[in-house]
Amino acid sequence: MQLPAPRGPLTAELFERLRRPPHAFEPPPVPAGGPVTEDEDLQLALFACYELHYRGFDEVGQEWEWEPSLLAARKALERRFEDGLARIVPRPPAVAGVPTRRALAELVAADEGPRLSAFLARRADLGQFREFVTHRSIYHLKEADPHTWAIPRLGGAPKAALVEIQADEYGGGRVERMHSELFRATMRGLGLDDSYGAHLERIPAITLAISNLMSLFGLHRRHLGALLGHLAAFEMTSSAPNHRYSQGLRRLGGDDVARRFYDEHVQADAVHEQIAAHDMCGGFVAQHPSRAGEVLYGAACALTLDRLFAEHVMDRWSRAASSLREADLLAASR
Repeated sequence: MQLPAPRGPLTAELFERLRRPPHAFEPPPVPAGGPVTEDEDLQLALFACYELHYRGFDEVGQEWEWEPSLLAARKALERRFEDGLARIVPRPPAVAGVPTRRALAELVAADEGPRLSAFLARRADLGQFREFVTHRSIYHLKEADPHTWAIPRLGGAPKAALVEIQADEYGGGRVERMHSELFRATMRGLGLDDSYGAHLERIPAITLAISNLMSLFGLHRRHLGALLGHLAAFEMTSSAPNHRYSQGLRRLGGDDVARRFYDEHVQADAVHEQIAAHDMCGGFVAQHPSRAGEVLYGAACALTLDRLFAEHVMDRWSRAASSLREADLLAASR
């Protein structure tokens, strides 16, 4: 993957430095502004910092991953992101005596975001479905990786539960069954480039924020409870929407191979949601009762950002506009 074009002063300075050998530098100031989920410069800068812990960029030296100056810059970006999240995601109260599984279920049931999956099932045209898949590629081509950071930080029943979920995500050791590979087949079926990071230039801030949230939680041990809650919400809101996505793709002519990614999640996530809520999160809170609120906050963050993403997409489509970054914006950023 190549470094994308900058989207503002933060990414302009950061990318200029990353193309050079690792060196010490003063972290650039991170300006306060509007909603963090709409800040293109902030989200792309944070995404680039996080990506160095995954597969990196072709022109960025691997030594940058743990360069203290870059970590200091990332810390400033994260502080701005976390402050912004705190403004838009109320912390759900952890009520004594309420089982974690029930508290998570109530949180999911209370979410009233727009029904993007219903639109994709019944009304979306092929171009809109391709846009949706392009958005999702930024996560699904590395599916499960951010949550895997939790495995060495857990013990006992919660660890076993997470390993069970992740083993399915990675195809039980069979490459053709890995969920990231199934998603590649969906992309190819829609005529999209399925290479890792191919669509980063067109991915807007809200979609980057969803990915950055997982990396933020995954890379910090202090956010372990939030990471588990995030995964639980992810699994608990997956099965029915994926059924609708498969219906929509079938309506648009998608074959069994292209739809397999969605069909697989209908079955797998119906099981995963029980494991995630009861065994993983419930087991974690049983071991660490004081951290129940963290679990619920992670779930609330996942639900909120997914709602904001759906609102962004539906708003753009209602105005017959692209939900991706369009050609004029890309040209202006270069």
